[in-house]
Amino acid sequence: MLVGAPTPDVSSEEADEHIEELGRLADTAGANVVAVLVQRLDTPHPRYFIGEGKARQLKQLIEERGATVAIFDDELAPAQGKNLEDLLGIRVLDRTELILDIFATRARTNEAQLQVGLAQLEYLLPRLKRMWTHLSRIRGGIGLRGPGETQIETDRRIIGRRIADLRQKLQVVARRRATQRKGRSREFQVALVGYTNAGKSSLLRKLSGAELFIEDRLFATLDPATRQVELPMGARVLVTDTVGFIRKLPHDLVASFRATLEEAGEANLLLHVIDASHPRWAEQKAVVEEVLEELDLEDVPVALVFNKVDQLTHEEEESLRRHVRGTYPEPAAFTSTMEEGGAAELISLLEDQVRRQRPEVEVLIPAVDGETLATVYREGEVIRREDLGASISLTARLPPPTLGRLRQRQGIQINGAA
Repeated sequence: MLVGAPTPDVSSEEADEHIEELGRLADTAGANVVAVLVQRLDTPHPRYFIGEGKARQLKQLIEERGATVAIFDDELAPAQGKNLEDLLGIRVLDRTELILDIFATRARTNEAQLQVGLAQLEYLLPRLKRMWTHLSRIRGGIGLRGPGETQIETDRRIIGRRIADLRQKLQVVARRRATQRKGRSREFQVALVGYTNAGKSSLLRKLSGAELFIEDRLFATLDPATRQVELPMGARVLVTDTVGFIRKLPHDLVASFRATLEEAGEANLLLHVIDASHPRWAEQKAVVEEVLEELDLEDVPVALVFNKVDQLTHEEEESLRRHVRGTYPEPAAFTSTMEEGGAAELISLLEDQVRRQRPEVEVLIPAVDGETLATVYREGEVIRREDLGASISLTARLPPPTLGRLRQRQGIQINGAA
């Protein structure tokens, strides 16, 4: 059973889309949707979240359809979840719990499992009383304390220690990632961000040619993947696919995945991938921007990538291009992973961004210094070369770390960059 309770400021189309998205989340978790119940609310009911009469209608519908779990589109207070389970007699989940369950089953790396485990425990802690309702039938005599309450206090201490342990392990992971990033600092780094199912993994496969797991489901991939992409200009970029965002993404999950998304914070460029075929792509774009702001990533340069344009008509694509050019200041590319040459605009955009962040300089190298010559060709884009007998003059675009190292070498002269 799916249950939605949109507020008056949410349009009917938005409410339908939110429920449809909840159904896709349920499908990803392995559930079959048998019925949907929606009630517009000014404010949530303190007892059942939905109105009491609607809650009893929900109970009747559950019995008629044989549902075994009810999933609410909004986060339930611990007491509301307990009251609903007492009334309905089946398992009750909210959107947060459902997303956490999906993440728990799909996390593959040790880091992702640690992060999901931390988010689950932080969600569970205030809801322990609901988990122990099966002990409420046991009654202690006068002067005796109920065993359920004792067990709850014990569990709280255990979970508190486990949370502290997971946080400590994630700090170790964060330090290890920082060390790995130092080794990649010479490369131009790009992070793919976007709404879940916008096609980030397909785009990374298109750019790199590497095999990646791709599925038309929400949160198909959770673990970040980094692949090297060779650009026609000769430069190499490292592109990292990050976890997809979604509206009402649990705050505990955002916080626990901060270590993974630090990859995006260290990037030279964020590629915000948008599903151009989605009727409400602008709303999804705003959701992603809110999460990026929450993660303090709004200062990283951003380019927009409107993906899945193959699903638009020619007129729709032209209209979208005009709208984007007239509305957004960020550079934009329009892509398709299904068409030959569908990433050409994105590759051109990446080359422009690499050139913008790598100044054009003249490097004068002694002819006998083959090591420096090889470094410039390997790590930069050589535009012109002039052999001057005892020395070689190269006009090239070089990443700042390479420039810094070359300045420290004896006999190397660099002109044209501060």
